Amino acid sequence: MKSILHERPGVYSSYDASAVVRGGRAARTIGVAAKSTSGTANTAVRLTSYEMGLSAFGEDAAGSPGMSAILKLLFLGGASTVVAVRVEGDEYDAAFAVLQAAENVQVIVCDSGELTVQQALRASLESASAARRERIAVVGMSGASTTELTDRAKALNSERMVLVGPDGLDSAGKPLPGIFAAAAAAAAVAVIRDPAIPLNGTKLSGLTGVSEDYGDREIDLLVRGGVTPLEAVGGVVSPIRGITTRTMTGGADDTTWRELTTILIADDVIPAIRQSLRSRFSQTKNTVQTRGAIRAQTIVELENKLRAEIIDSYSDVAVSASEEDPTVCLVEFSFSVAHGLNQIYLTAHITI
Repeated sequence: MKSILHERPGVYSSYDASAVVRGGRAARTIGVAAKSTSGTANTAVRLTSYEMGLSAFGEDAAGSPGMSAILKLLFLGGASTVVAVRVEGDEYDAAFAVLQAAENVQVIVCDSGELTVQQALRASLESASAARRERIAVVGMSGASTTELTDRAKALNSERMVLVGPDGLDSAGKPLPGIFAAAAAAAAVAVIRDPAIPLNGTKLSGLTGVSEDYGDREIDLLVRGGVTPLEAVGGVVSPIRGITTRTMTGGADDTTWRELTTILIADDVIPAIRQSLRSRFSQTKNTVQTRGAIRAQTIVELENKLRAEIIDSYSDVAVSASEEDPTVCLVEFSFSVAHGLNQIYLTAHITI
């Protein structure tokens, strides 16, 4: 800040300019596991700008799907905070373990399009989410056909995994590795503050086009097969619909978790209630009065989500002491998620 130059009361200002790529709009922290030209492997580095990323990990070769390329797309897309971990060789499991232990990371992206790596990432997500560190991952494939994309989604089959396609294009119109589209989509997910708002039509920064122009038939196959399809309209790349790879349960078709907003809402509502109860009832007794207060606070949080139109309704809020352990309080409730608006059908009755 400049020193005071005048004594007259008032509001003074100054400004400067910088070419540093910074985000700052994202509500969610993004985790990255990727190879890089420098940096310490398997160590989490918290970044708030692309410049910091270059300093910590160096710059990859042009067009290479490494750490610097991913970071640039994330910060162009509005990321505010990124927790980055350098992958040594092909030791992705070690990097995923570091991210798994990281607090307050909600979206993950990695630089590999290999099925085995993405399955390892899925296992890490599931373990982290079971340990009250809920998060999702956005992944991609390079040069994949519609069939290859749906086959990959089937192999992942998780509400916490989002697979995007086709590949994005660079400024020269050349196809980029699939991870570029995944990174741009991850930034878009992180920026949306309301989990009930669909990803449809959100601009993906850093991409100038897509390698394939899907028709309605391909889009239907991809959405039903668990893939988030991308399109380019007027030079703007955006998701047609935000979809998770979870399409089956127990071998049977299941659309319960197909919409990305469903898992985002669940990851918003449940941790909010958990945090609220933990902050208010950390040292108390498991009595009728306390359980009544816990039920009231749970309803308060659900009402907040209802007013914010994150959920449509809630019911069956019940609080009881466990029969097996008198020190345990059981809180049960149900809610219905708010659904994004995907389509509007018009029926016109014309009189001649």
